[in-house]
Amino acid sequence: MWAWSEGRGRGAARHVVLSVSLALGLLHASAPARAVPSFDEVRHDWRASDWILLDRRGEPLQRLRADMQAQRGDWVTLADVSPAFRQALVVSEDKRFYEHSGVDWRGVAAAAWGNLWHSRTRGASTLTMQLAGLLDDDLRPSARNRSVTQKIGQAATALWLEQRWRKDQILEAYLNLVPFRGELVGISAVSQTLFGKLPSGLDARESALAVALLRAPNAPVARVSQRACGILRDVGQSADCNGLDGYAQLVFSRPASVMTTRDAVNLAPHFARRVFSASRPPPGTTITSTLDVNLQRMAVTTLQQTLRELGTPGRSRNVQDGAIVVIDNASGDILAWVGSSGVLSAAAQVDGVTSLRQAGSTLKPFLYAQAIAEHRLTAASLLDDSPIDLPTGGGLYIPQNYDRHFKGWVSARTALASSLNVPAVRTLVMVTPRRFANTLVSLGLPLTQSGDYYGFSLALGSADVTLLSLANAYRALANGGIASGVNERMPETVRASSAPGAGTPGTPGMRSSPRDTARTTVFSPQVSFIVSDMISDRQARTRTFGLDSPLSTRYWTAVKTGTSKDMRDNWAVGYSRRYTVGVWVGNADGAPMWDVSGVSGAAPIWHRVMDYLHRRTASLPPPAPQGLEHVAVQYAEHVEPSREEWFLPGTSQRTIALSSLAIKAPGGPLWRIAGPTDGTIVALDPDIPPANQRLWFQVAAAWPKGAAWRLDGKPLAGAARVSWLPWPGRHTLELVDAAGAVRDSVRFEVRGATLNDGKRMRNASR
Repeated sequence: MWAWSEGRGRGAARHVVLSVSLALGLLHASAPARAVPSFDEVRHDWRASDWILLDRRGEPLQRLRADMQAQRGDWVTLADVSPAFRQALVVSEDKRFYEHSGVDWRGVAAAAWGNLWHSRTRGASTLTMQLAGLLDDDLRPSARNRSVTQKIGQAATALWLEQRWRKDQILEAYLNLVPFRGELVGISAVSQTLFGKLPSGLDARESALAVALLRAPNAPVARVSQRACGILRDVGQSADCNGLDGYAQLVFSRPASVMTTRDAVNLAPHFARRVFSASRPPPGTTITSTLDVNLQRMAVTTLQQTLRELGTPGRSRNVQDGAIVVIDNASGDILAWVGSSGVLSAAAQVDGVTSLRQAGSTLKPFLYAQAIAEHRLTAASLLDDSPIDLPTGGGLYIPQNYDRHFKGWVSARTALASSLNVPAVRTLVMVTPRRFANTLVSLGLPLTQSGDYYGFSLALGSADVTLLSLANAYRALANGGIASGVNERMPETVRASSAPGAGTPGTPGMRSSPRDTARTTVFSPQVSFIVSDMISDRQARTRTFGLDSPLSTRYWTAVKTGTSKDMRDNWAVGYSRRYTVGVWVGNADGAPMWDVSGVSGAAPIWHRVMDYLHRRTASLPPPAPQGLEHVAVQYAEHVEPSREEWFLPGTSQRTIALSSLAIKAPGGPLWRIAGPTDGTIVALDPDIPPANQRLWFQVAAAWPKGAAWRLDGKPLAGAARVSWLPWPGRHTLELVDAAGAVRDSVRFEVRGATLNDGKRMRNASR
C-alpha cells in the first residue's frame, strides 16, 4: 500500500483514469479524423531546399540554396543510411519500434506511473507517433509540450500509419522529415552540413551526436555530448565516449560544410547564380543548361593548373584569378563557363566572365575589319610603325608597341597578327573613334561612353568589356559578321543525344538546339573572312610571337591576345569553325601581374581548351565567300615577302610600293631613322657617368644595303644601331646611300655638360 496526500492522490488518479480512458477510446478508432497521406505521396511531395543545375544531357553541375527557411537535402532511402545511425536512433528513441503497432503501451504505462509518482521517465512517444506529428501540423506542439488532445491524435494517427505503412517506410520518412538543429531538416542535411559526408558514411560517434539532437535540437554542446555518450553506452560503444566532448565542440563550432550529393558537383557556381538571378527557380527543381559537364570540368582543371604554374614559388607572376567561356558558333549555346579559379582566388565570388575589364589589343580585329569594309585599307596595305604624336584635349598621345621597338613599314596583315600598336592607332585615325565605338556597340560590347571619350586609345583597348561580350563579338567574325545573342538554357523539346559518342562537344552525336535570336549584320562575310585569315596567319604573327607559340594549333583557328595597361588584364580570344573560346587571367582586385604576356598567361589555357574541343574532330579553314579576289602580291624594295592576298572586289593590287614622298623623310621602308626623332633635345646629367649617357642612333627596319651614317657632315662608323657619346650643341644626323645621297635626316640638340679628357664632366650650359 502506497501513501500520499488524499487530495493530491485523488486528482492524479482522476487524471490518469481520464487520460487512459480517452486514449483507449481514440486508439481503437479505425482511422484518424483527418486524412493522412500515403508514403508515396510524402516522398513525392518532398522538396530539397536547393535547386540543381544540369548540363545539356541532364548531368548535375551545381546546386544552390533556394529555400532560406530550412535546409533540406535530397530524399534519402533507408538503405542509404548507415547501420550505426539506425541502431542509435532506435535504441535512443523507440527501443520496441519493431514490436509495437504504433503505440508502445508499456511505455505509456511507464510514463503514466512516472507522472503519478512525479519521477523522471522517458516519454511514451514512439517514432511512429513522432512521424504523425511531422505529417500533420495540428499535431505539432504549440508550446514546450503537446497537449493531451495532441498526444491522443498522435496515437490514433500512429495506429493508422502502422496499418498502412511498412516499418521501413515509417523509419525512412521520419529520418527525412525530422528537424535536427537550427535550420537543418532531415538526415541528409545534418549529415552533410555537420559532418561533411553522406548519411551512409556516419560512424557510431557521429550517429550518436546526431541522434542526441532530436530531443533538444538547440541544446548546449556539453549537454548534446552527454546525451550522445549515453547513446553510445546503450549500443555497446562506450569506448567512443573518450574525447567526445572535444569532438562535439569541433563539430558544432567549425563552418558548415557545403551540401553535396552523390549526383551533384560544384562545377559551375557563377553560372548557377546567374541562372538563379534570372529565373528564381523554386526549391527542389532542376534547370537544364547549355553547359557540357565534361568540358566544364576540363576547363576548371586547366585554369587552376595553369595558375598554379604561374604562381610557382620563386617564379610567381602575381596572378591568381582567371575565367573561361566557350560558345558554340552556330547555336550560341554556352558550353563552358568558369567564373573564377575557385580556391586559388582571394575573390572567388567574383565572376570573371561578366566583370568589366580593359580589353587591350583584343579590339584590333574589329578595327581592321571596319577599315577594310570602308575601303580605307586592304590586308596588303602598308602602315608606318614608327613614333607618332597625336594631339588630344589632354595633350599629346604617344602610343608605344609592347616591346618598345618599331618595325618600320609593315602590311596591315602583319600589323594585326603581330599586334603592333602604332599601326592600329594610325588605322583608328582613318576610321575615327566615334564610328569605331558605334561598331563595337553593334557587336554587343558594353561601351558606356562615346568614341570621343576614349579617343585614339580605343585602338589599344582602353574600353572596359566583359569576357562574355568579347567572346561573342569574336563569334560574330566566325559567323560571317553576324552578331547574335547567346543561350544559357536548353529548351525542353530539344535535348542532345545521350548515345555513346555524344558525350562531348565535337563528337558526331552532339547536336545544337535551334534558337530564335535577333541577328545583326555588322560586317560582310567577305570582310569577316579576310580578318579571320589575318589573325589565323602563323607567319604574319612571327614578328611578335614567333612560329612556335600557344597561338599556333595543328588545326585551323583564328586568335588574338591582349594585355591591358600595367599588365592588369591578359586575354586570349579566338575561334575555330565550331567553337569560340575566350580566356582572361589577372587579379580580381585589379593588382598588376608580373611579366605576364598573351603567350604566357591566357594563351596556354586557350590552346588546351581548343585541343580538348578538337581532340576527335578537325577544324578546317573556312571556304572563301563569293566575290573575293585572290591575288599574288609583290612588295617594292622587299618590304615584305611576296604572297597571295585576299581583297574585296575592286581593291586588289599586284604591286605594293611607297610613293616618292614616303621614300623621303619621314622615311621609306628601309631608309628611315627611328631614333633620335627630329627635334629631340638631350639633357645630360653631370652626376651620371658618361658611359651611361650614350645616345643611340638606329634605323626603323633592317640595315639597308650600302647605307652609312653621317653626323654633322662627317662619316660615322656603325651599322643599324650606333652608340654615340653626346657632345653639347645642335647636330644633324643623316642616313645616306652608297652614292652619298641623303635618304633621311634628323636634327637634335644636346644640352647640359661636356667631357673633360673623356673621364670627368664640367658644366657647359648654353
